[in-house]
Amino acid sequence: MFEPRMCRPPRFPRCFSAVTLTSLALLSGAASAQGVNWKQATGQSISVMLNQHPYQAAMVKKIKAFTALTGITVDYTVTPEENYFGKVSAALKAKDGSADVFMTGIYQSWDYATAGQMEPLDKYMNNPKLTQASWDAKDFFPGVLSAGKWNLKLGSPTGSGSQWVLPLGFESNTLSYNKKYFDSKGLKPPKTLDELSALAIKLKGWNGPGSYGLAVRGTLSWATIHPGYMTAFNAAGNRDFVVQGNKLVSGLDTPAAIAFTKTWADMIRDGGPPNWQNYTWYQASTDLGAGKAAMMFDADNAAFTQNVPGNSKEAGNIAWALPPVGTGRPTANEWIWGIGMNAASQHKTAAWLFMQYFTSPSYQLQAALNDATMNPPRRSVWANSKFTRSLSGFSGYTDSFYEYVRGTSIKFTPQPYFFETTTDWSQALRSIVLDKADPTATMKSLASGINTKLGKLRIGQIGK
Repeated sequence: MFEPRMCRPPRFPRCFSAVTLTSLALLSGAASAQGVNWKQATGQSISVMLNQHPYQAAMVKKIKAFTALTGITVDYTVTPEENYFGKVSAALKAKDGSADVFMTGIYQSWDYATAGQMEPLDKYMNNPKLTQASWDAKDFFPGVLSAGKWNLKLGSPTGSGSQWVLPLGFESNTLSYNKKYFDSKGLKPPKTLDELSALAIKLKGWNGPGSYGLAVRGTLSWATIHPGYMTAFNAAGNRDFVVQGNKLVSGLDTPAAIAFTKTWADMIRDGGPPNWQNYTWYQASTDLGAGKAAMMFDADNAAFTQNVPGNSKEAGNIAWALPPVGTGRPTANEWIWGIGMNAASQHKTAAWLFMQYFTSPSYQLQAALNDATMNPPRRSVWANSKFTRSLSGFSGYTDSFYEYVRGTSIKFTPQPYFFETTTDWSQALRSIVLDKADPTATMKSLASGINTKLGKLRIGQIGK
């Protein structure tokens, strides 16, 4: 049957047929579609490890439907994030196939893949007997899908090599702010780091004692570097690593990187939260919702629940703007929740059918509409008028999203010491902010320590 085409909102890159947007063939229980026999692994059982998260909750609701379609039994576990990655690491290191599929972030996958613990997915994605045509890899935002690709060679960026992770959802790091207050004072969202710093400092005490200008993370963790800091650091032309000869060398001790970090530290000290060193995304977004923080530079969806009516004091007053990174194409570092396959799985066809089902256009559309799984990684979902209407009360959310998503990607250089080096980086930043340590000496010492950690590795090597 011919179906009319549904066109994009303004500035959206493409149109999709109504069949692509609304077809639920994958969820309907049909035994085969477009050459894929969904019953080919009937009777098998797979084990799935899930992190406690809205993406996980949406998946669990559809596991019975998946079993009805495929005849595959799914045994799943749900673990809070503070314990989750430790359990995944232990399961993969056991190499006994006890976990077939698992949720993962991209940064974690660099360790798993270089250790030979993840199954490359290309042969499943490209096999028409295993993957139906409507699954459509090109429907994913390019910067999101390519983040899960890497050739495992030191010095190579994401986007080349094998596909290790399929995205369930992602976050771009951008600016959210109290629009009601900004409008009342005739303020505009800052467009550069210098403007952001000046405004954050100016807005200290904006809403009474304890209120401040800008909420950002500050715990001793990679997560402090990952959101606003890395987005602005990279956009300013800085790089975490550069290739020199046959080595990957830290780029954190250049004059530009040091100057950037000094500006960032001064901004936090004079315009950030009083207990910045204890701040995760949760504290930052809660302060925005409570009217303590005038702005937040973090994940675009971190402020989302704060703006839902009834969820916070400032619900309905929060808006979103482009990352304050200056001129040129808007750019943002991203976090991705995805799923991967254990290389030791004894049920790889069944595992792939599970992964295909829960990353399909039809599933991700219904999850976005019914379970508020922000942000869906498929362009067809964002082209769906019902989905975009659901965001109409979130001022600037979709407009800014359509602009910066084109420049959203992983800004870090893949390397097997990611968590160690970024934790060291956060410690250096904390020293500069809290102890007023000299930025030049601190960043040079940081770079030297990182170079020592990576000293035995050579460009093109795989693994630790």
